[in-house]
Amino acid sequence: MSYCLYCHQSYTERWSWTDLFGLSIRTLLCLDCEDILELVKGDICSICGRSFSLFPEQYRQGDCCNDCIRWEENEDWTGILQQNRSLYVYNDFLKEVIAKFKYRGNAELIKAFYPVLKKQYKKISQQAFIIPIPLSEERNYERGFNQAELLARGISNHIALLLERKTHEEKQSKKTRDERLEQKENPFIVIEPNKVQGQKVLLVDDVYTTGSTLRYAAKVLLEAGAKQVSSITLAR
Repeated sequence: MSYCLYCHQSYTERWSWTDLFGLSIRTLLCLDCEDILELVKGDICSICGRSFSLFPEQYRQGDCCNDCIRWEENEDWTGILQQNRSLYVYNDFLKEVIAKFKYRGNAELIKAFYPVLKKQYKKISQQAFIIPIPLSEERNYERGFNQAELLARGISNHIALLLERKTHEEKQSKKTRDERLEQKENPFIVIEPNKVQGQKVLLVDDVYTTGSTLRYAAKVLLEAGAKQVSSITLAR
């Protein structure tokens, strides 16, 4: 008997032939809660990992979505983020799950996604430096933990805290899309740049929205000498 980390109801795990051969990886949630989650799957943008099934055909060109094409057409951002892969679509249920651990202090809930995070990591790279997106000192004190760091620890115990935010700023969730994209100064600095030189880096965060946070982090890491930067997020 197991207990759901979200609704706390007891449940009996569902088994299938794919489970027996280790082909199926499940969250630590009950079946009712897990069934509401929407895995990102099928045809996706080759850069940001967005599911093409969720928006009209005119918003893509080839294997890229229009958002990523706009990033790549800007000479300041071309090739900055190698790729992002997200586990789930940011639907209403996942939005509530993230709010529960991010704003209401239920850090234990993050562990529900550890099995799926590890599986996705194996698909991307097992040779990369894992670096979580940092919070500002004020935000970290307010929250008591950094959700990106806890997600990263679900992938591996060997993570590198080599990014730092320069100053406290308004929450990204409170900004409009244009405000996120118009940010001029890079909010991140690299601690001990010599450690990232020539390294492949995997950034970890909770939500990919416009991609600006991950790209700013990737840019400062590349400027410090990183070879390549990709990312993984819980939601897209």
